[in-house]
Amino acid sequence: MKRIAVCPGSFDPIHNGHLDIVERCRPLFDGVVVAVLQNEGKAPLFSVEERVAMIEELVAPWDDVRVESFSGLLVHYMDEIGARIVVRGLRAVSDFEYEFQMAMMNRHLGPRVETVFMTPREEFSFLSSRLVKEAFSLGGDIRGLVPDLVLERLDRRINGER
Repeated sequence: MKRIAVCPGSFDPIHNGHLDIVERCRPLFDGVVVAVLQNEGKAPLFSVEERVAMIEELVAPWDDVRVESFSGLLVHYMDEIGARIVVRGLRAVSDFEYEFQMAMMNRHLGPRVETVFMTPREEFSFLSSRLVKEAFSLGGDIRGLVPDLVLERLDRRINGER
């Protein structure tokens, strides 16, 4: 049985902290699925299709990583694809309580699912998609925090076509 890790999230937008976790998962598992949550309740900046396309472009060099979207319960999606491992990034102690609750709920709903927590590299330990969008929209320089592709798409979305 292949060990498939699922890295779920909204990825609106994906940033270098996310990519760091995905890249570091690769040697630990047989395959990694970046699972983009369809949650329109969050009022995303990018559509699910746009997020999937961006991530696919960024992970294209890695043949052991695929990108999919899902809706509903994560444990149901994991059953559909035959995965048992959820990988979540922990940036700070404040993330732990929420992530721990989610891991326990997932274990309750799908006892076969295990959650693995990983910490990002130090330079990305403060990073969130919300902060990326806020800083950029207020004129902040986010180079080095997101891939160039994401920076270009943010610029087009927030500042409009030039």
